[in-house]
Amino acid sequence: MRSRSNSGVKLDNYARMVQQTILRHQDPVTGLLPGSSDQPHAWVRDNVYSIVSVWGLSLAYRKNADRDEDKAKAYELEQSVVKLMRGVLHCIMRQLDKVEKFKYSRSTSDSLHAKYNPRTCAPIVGDDEWGHLQVDATSLFLLFLAQMTASGLHIVYTQDEVDVVQNLMFYIEAAYKVADYGMWERGDKTNQGITEINASSIGTAKAALEALDELNLFGAKGGPGSVVHALADDIQHCQSILTSMLPRASISKEVDAGVLAIISYPAFAVEDVNIVNMTKEEIISKLQGRYGCCRFLRDGHRTPKEDPNRLYYESAELKLFENIECEWPLFWTYLILDGIFTNSPEQVQEYQEALEGILIKQKDGIRLVPELYSVPPEKVEEEYVNPHSVERIPMGKCPLKWGQSLYILGNLLTEGFLAPGEIDPLNRRFATIPMPDVVVQVSILAETEEIKQLLLKNGIDVETVADIHPIHVQPSRVLSHIYARLGRNPRLGLTGRPYRRIGVLGTSKFYIIRNTMFSFTPQFIDHQQFYLALDNKMIVEMLRTEISYLSSRWRMTGRPTVTFPISQTMLTENHTDLDPAVLATLKKLQDGYYGGARIQTGKLSEFLTTSCFAHLSFLDGKGSGSMGQHDAEYDDDEGDGDGYVHELRYDDEADDLAQYLDHLLAHSAPKKPKRQVGGLGRFKAVATKTKEMVSLMNKAQDLNVQNVNMYLPNKLFRSPQPSLNLNLPETSAQQESQGPQVTVSSEATIPRDASGAIDYNALVQLLKETQSLQDQADLLYILFKDKGMDWDTRLHGKGSTVQSLLSELYEKAGELKHWGLIRMISGMLKKKVEELDSACSDLLAHQKHLTVGLPPEPREKTITAPIPPDQLAALIDEASDHNISVAILTQEIMVYLAMNIRTQPNLFSEMFRLRIGLIIQVMATELAQSLNCSGEEATESLMSLSPSELKNLLHHILSGKEFGVQRSVREVDAGVSPAISIHHLGNVGATKSERAGISKLKSDMKMLEHRLSLTDPSKAEHRLSLTDAFKMDRRVSLTDTVKLDQSVNFPRKGMRSQSLDIENIESGRYRLPSIESLDIPESIPVAKDTRHGQWLRRRRLDGALNRVPVGFYQKVWKILQKCHGLSIEGFVLPSSTTREMTPGEIKFSVHVETVFNRVPQPEYRQLLVEAILVLTMLADVEIQSIGSIIHVEKIVHLANDMFYKDQKDLGAEDHILERDPSTGVCRLLYDSAPSGRFGSMTYLTKAVAVYVQDFLPSGSCAVQ
Repeated sequence: MRSRSNSGVKLDNYARMVQQTILRHQDPVTGLLPGSSDQPHAWVRDNVYSIVSVWGLSLAYRKNADRDEDKAKAYELEQSVVKLMRGVLHCIMRQLDKVEKFKYSRSTSDSLHAKYNPRTCAPIVGDDEWGHLQVDATSLFLLFLAQMTASGLHIVYTQDEVDVVQNLMFYIEAAYKVADYGMWERGDKTNQGITEINASSIGTAKAALEALDELNLFGAKGGPGSVVHALADDIQHCQSILTSMLPRASISKEVDAGVLAIISYPAFAVEDVNIVNMTKEEIISKLQGRYGCCRFLRDGHRTPKEDPNRLYYESAELKLFENIECEWPLFWTYLILDGIFTNSPEQVQEYQEALEGILIKQKDGIRLVPELYSVPPEKVEEEYVNPHSVERIPMGKCPLKWGQSLYILGNLLTEGFLAPGEIDPLNRRFATIPMPDVVVQVSILAETEEIKQLLLKNGIDVETVADIHPIHVQPSRVLSHIYARLGRNPRLGLTGRPYRRIGVLGTSKFYIIRNTMFSFTPQFIDHQQFYLALDNKMIVEMLRTEISYLSSRWRMTGRPTVTFPISQTMLTENHTDLDPAVLATLKKLQDGYYGGARIQTGKLSEFLTTSCFAHLSFLDGKGSGSMGQHDAEYDDDEGDGDGYVHELRYDDEADDLAQYLDHLLAHSAPKKPKRQVGGLGRFKAVATKTKEMVSLMNKAQDLNVQNVNMYLPNKLFRSPQPSLNLNLPETSAQQESQGPQVTVSSEATIPRDASGAIDYNALVQLLKETQSLQDQADLLYILFKDKGMDWDTRLHGKGSTVQSLLSELYEKAGELKHWGLIRMISGMLKKKVEELDSACSDLLAHQKHLTVGLPPEPREKTITAPIPPDQLAALIDEASDHNISVAILTQEIMVYLAMNIRTQPNLFSEMFRLRIGLIIQVMATELAQSLNCSGEEATESLMSLSPSELKNLLHHILSGKEFGVQRSVREVDAGVSPAISIHHLGNVGATKSERAGISKLKSDMKMLEHRLSLTDPSKAEHRLSLTDAFKMDRRVSLTDTVKLDQSVNFPRKGMRSQSLDIENIESGRYRLPSIESLDIPESIPVAKDTRHGQWLRRRRLDGALNRVPVGFYQKVWKILQKCHGLSIEGFVLPSSTTREMTPGEIKFSVHVETVFNRVPQPEYRQLLVEAILVLTMLADVEIQSIGSIIHVEKIVHLANDMFYKDQKDLGAEDHILERDPSTGVCRLLYDSAPSGRFGSMTYLTKAVAVYVQDFLPSGSCAVQ
């Protein structure tokens, strides 16, 4: 018999340690491990971590086997691992009803349990008796299931279990917007059962999804049916939220040592090495002590000051735990593993030595990792005074199996028994290695032959949808329907993936479905639901955003391929050429660089070798009982129906999809011309073809595939739908040639019957006769208000309901790009932005709260957690006072904010609450001032901006850069709103204010030139002197523009050439919704000083956006420690807040912001912020206290009075010093620069000095 080698002896020692500390406790029936003898519960997280060392040891035995017994030992250890993992899987399978519910509700009451009975796999506590929702525990199980399967273990046995794992992936895929209790099971650190979004949960979920994607759960022996799929877009969502959160761990924890598990082993979820290092430094500097790390700041668990008789803490109690938090050796085991994976021997040695010093040594030589070290009760005061000075005592479980397991794993790695790659077979450890540059492939497709010719004329050679056969192009929603079948299992009651939109990463792959190649168009082109896609500039803008997103986020093998179809809507109005915006983009794409990304354009077939492919085998018919069957209705199709298999008959929608695909695959191949058949045969063939196409159209409609013609190349369905024959103007030219029109004079009133009530039938007649789109909308609005959507107008016989007429008018307004009307009708038709709820969730997931409606509360409603789309739309309606226009604009702006936060999260730094009502108000104010018009006109202008202009305006406001707004005076098309161009101002002046002054002057001159060129073209060349420009304080007024073309029916009140005067009737009862509630100051005439209004505007923007200087909230925290509280407009921010929250907490920032948001005027709010900034200077002065409650508004009013007096003494006239009636502050002070002799900061500093002088040490010059 061979002697045992040295390494064999060492391994046997580790085997003994594993047996003594872990396997000895494993339940022989279920394989689960109980937490401890006094708490015999099996926690999912602890079980998985505990068995990792057993898995590592089995790999070490297999690799270093001296004898046959070693191989047997390796097998025995492997089976212990499989048994435990299957035990956890059984626990989960007993709760599949919860998995199913949670996919839709994301409610804490529907979540899987966090711990089970180790003997029976049954739940051990009730749904509401524990913080069960812990996404990271389920994700950790899935992550190790993937790693262990990849290392050769067989854990999943049956197809049913594959479906369970697939559904668990759906359970965790929305982790980025699920608030859970986190890895410490307590949620918010006050222990009051408040869930929050946790970085550790998001990171583990992202790692699990990436690890499982395209993995075969049966290992090398499996076929395509046992492969599971994750969606790249969900993974990237998790990635971007994680990046935006770290180093913060959640809203209430500014740092948490549990995050070590996601920045290093086992999850390796963060790709940016700088963020990894910053987070690690933050944890070590703020949480590390002599015995390990604290879990988070002010963690009261097992401290002597914690009251063991109650679970929750009082808010002010948290301060008691500062500096005496328990220290956990567990985190050093993570830092040892981190050192091994980052190849940093110094780090490994440092932490191993430190850890050896605090392990508990037993008589038999086995070292144990205790749960935590706590301060002895008698030494608490000493520790408060000198943190990390007293000797602590071990408490809790000994050993903590989780820590023990990671300690053993670390030793196996450092002693060379294992290589890092063996316990990370899926190579997650390379996450931070930079990826090569992504080349985005773009294939442009023409919808019809005509469009192909138009493109060719412009030098762009493309294919049509018919040319690319055998590749099928389908809209992205078909892909959503296909993915909804993934993991569907009727026997287990699992319905597959909830139907959700698929993002650009998902649509940029080729898919092989039933041996056929499919390509999908991006989601933003799928546009019938909402009007954003009617704006070609918006489509182009979205394409640019998506391409730059793809180039920065693509992580898959192969290049991304975007299929961009050019449809009829992308042509100019007369269909003779491409829309200029689209054409310019196509030209840029040809250049090979667009949206900051490298581009390769070409035909789809050329990209097959370089693209990313996904093989969706789950549609190949693994079905129950339907295998091999196909419906008789296909059989009359001589040999074309190759018996496409229908998968599970689980519900009608699934059937629709199967039939839709069957039909597509069977019939959409362009037929080659056959030999002439006899008359009857030919008739039969056409009839069959028509029947097939009709049923295919129906299937497409069932699946909500709009614009079907684009995806089904067939001339049969090109005829337009039967029109309802509203008397719609085609174009202004035709209108003029129609001779005398039936016009309604502006004095006309709404027809009434004998009793004085409205005569609705006469109203319908009027509707029939009137030509103006705006009037038709007005009349339909009255019918909609009084009669409802389903009232039949009988305009053209039966069936002409108000709804159908509105839909037709919407189409027409869409063709004419008449945005004001489109928005209004969208509101009446209750059209919802398709991505509204996902936009809302995106913003919330980036830790931004939203408010909708105009301030103050209760009208302004705050959204702090994701809510279902219908409730969200209802909430927006209510907050908008049921004003259609405001509601629809709110939805639109929410979507733009989400688009911006996805691509430029840095625009939102130091903003924690986005107040959409105020943002709309500020946009209208900007227009009112830049275009020098009344509030009402500005509101109308805002409603009439095209989506791309609105998004542009919002972006400029967010970016904080100077910009100008101008009306572009162009020939006005029929009913098209006057365009407004928003342009960036170059860095002309030395300061922002000077730049603004110069730009104001420029735009004045431009507008004047426009006016001159309108009246007399010969004078257009005449350059104006500066004084002339200043005399011109009115721009082109709206009435001037109208004179250009009297026949144009303008989308504006008071501007309609021959239209109904609905406004005066019934005192506004039927008034078309406009934003009357917006408080837009009338524009101030341009004064001699070109900087006039500059600072007021800046303050108004910053106030509306809640923008504050960097580090502002930390400074407020410091002041609160030196006084009893800050009072802002009667609302007190007490100093006790600092006892609960730490300075870096988002929770604290949001709390302070809430107090500020009590102030309705944004510019006044900003002055209060400035006053507090001055106060913060005192926080750094050596003064114990600066008084009881500081009234911030008093400081502002003191400053205002000083300012007023100084200006008066200098001889300022009263009208210049006009005060704002609501606050009593001089408008001129709002408009003063912060610095300088008359700057706002100068006066605020004087005011603070006066206010707090009693508390300053005598004779000191603290404030200067």
